[in-house]
Amino acid sequence: MRKRIFSSKKTPRPLPFFVRGALGMGSGLLLSASFPGTGASWLAWIALVPLFIALVGLDFWEGFRCGFLAGMAHFLTLLYWLVPTMVQYGPLPLYVSVPLLVLLSAYLSLFPALFCGVFTTLPLRGIALVSGIPALWVFFEYLRSVLFTGFPWALLGYSQVKWLHLIQVSDIVGVYGVSFLILSFNAALFTLYLSGTRRLISPPRFVGGSLVWAILLVACSWIYGEWRIRQVDAGAALAEKVQVAVVQGNIDQAVKWDPQYQAASVEKYLALTRKTQKTKPDLVVWPETATPFYFLRDEALSAAVLEGIKAYDSDFMIGSPAYEPKNGRIEYFNSAYLIDSKGTVFGRYDKAHLVPYGEYVPLKKWMPFVGKMVEHVGDFTAGEEGAVIDWRRKPLGTLICYEVIFPGLSRAAAKNRARLLINLTNDAWYGDTSAPHQHFFMAVFRAVENRRALVRSANTGISGFIDPVGRVTGQTPLFKEAVLNETVPLMTGTPLYHHLGDIFPLACAGITVAAVGVRRKKTV
Repeated sequence: MRKRIFSSKKTPRPLPFFVRGALGMGSGLLLSASFPGTGASWLAWIALVPLFIALVGLDFWEGFRCGFLAGMAHFLTLLYWLVPTMVQYGPLPLYVSVPLLVLLSAYLSLFPALFCGVFTTLPLRGIALVSGIPALWVFFEYLRSVLFTGFPWALLGYSQVKWLHLIQVSDIVGVYGVSFLILSFNAALFTLYLSGTRRLISPPRFVGGSLVWAILLVACSWIYGEWRIRQVDAGAALAEKVQVAVVQGNIDQAVKWDPQYQAASVEKYLALTRKTQKTKPDLVVWPETATPFYFLRDEALSAAVLEGIKAYDSDFMIGSPAYEPKNGRIEYFNSAYLIDSKGTVFGRYDKAHLVPYGEYVPLKKWMPFVGKMVEHVGDFTAGEEGAVIDWRRKPLGTLICYEVIFPGLSRAAAKNRARLLINLTNDAWYGDTSAPHQHFFMAVFRAVENRRALVRSANTGISGFIDPVGRVTGQTPLFKEAVLNETVPLMTGTPLYHHLGDIFPLACAGITVAAVGVRRKKTV
């Protein structure tokens, strides 16, 4: 019979309630601090250990409550910027905005709460511990990303965006694979605690083995990253190149839609475009709704844009709302137009993943009393996911605003032969908070997953360029007029992530079921 540190027939004594709550909330705060904005990314590698300690000896519902507290501490501090956004641009009073943030945070907290509830059913031994915990976390991250249109904002893997070698594995397993690495290391540290407090149901050698396993995973990912960076850089060096310019107009959101300022907005973008012409860019990119009117419908303003474009020897991609009469009604779209230097429209992309309560009202038929936060136009209609625009036989994959946080959309565009990803956005809503930083750096993973360069044009920032291995090769400051020019490669490769998609988080569900099943087996 193997020697065990802890008898499987004995239940560990849980910590007092207030201690569990403090540990759980501490983990939530550490998680928030690991993301861009605060940027202490190393905290993610230890952030969940206090929460794991708090869960020892609890039943499902006690674990659920502890996880809910951790989730509330995390999401309230991570998404705090929603309150000033709703107050300033809703416009909603503070006494309504704060409860709405609490409500959203409570919904998002259900996922770590369920994670913690299931965590209490895992055995504190063997591979079920060091693999079951990461797999369980990744599976619930995936559920958060897809349920009810999904909200995959700030998945744990995004915290490591600046560790270039570590995130290369995303071209196989997506951002979820990086989350798995982080959780594996947290789980290994947790085994040290269990060993030190004699709560580990496993042979002593397992403690060292779990640490070796976690370190081996990280080391292998790092080695893969080193090899893949060299390989992709070599491919990018041989790829066809184009010169692209991004224009950041820094139009105040408070006046953006005022008819008195529409002509001035057009003039500003055309004037800033003039500064890009020293390098004679092949393509100039303006941000989301850079033309705050219905392009090609408003004759005078549209003519001003087209005449201005004809003054340059560049093609343009510009953001604009659009509408089309259909079946006796008007359908509105949040769109991007591709226009050549002669003023001819190549094509149009319509945003496919709309923002609930920002661009449409879910369940409007059953809740007619609920309206949109932004009332400039009616509800938008979703476009086709993964649609590309053919630009001189160079398909472009377009992502408008927060579409860039959904891995499946950029993957669909790349599978449709997009050779370059372009993200048009207007982050003016977020103000000078951590949100624009979080939003920008999530785009890095779309470049890595698909091995495509990504060009980003934002009304108030952050605009920039990201190369196919995730390097940020140029970026603008927030709330400044700016232009950037960059030579970017047009890639054609098909990384494994194109073929596998999000099979990894689904496989994690199977790992979790297997880990829970281990508990039912008799400990030898």
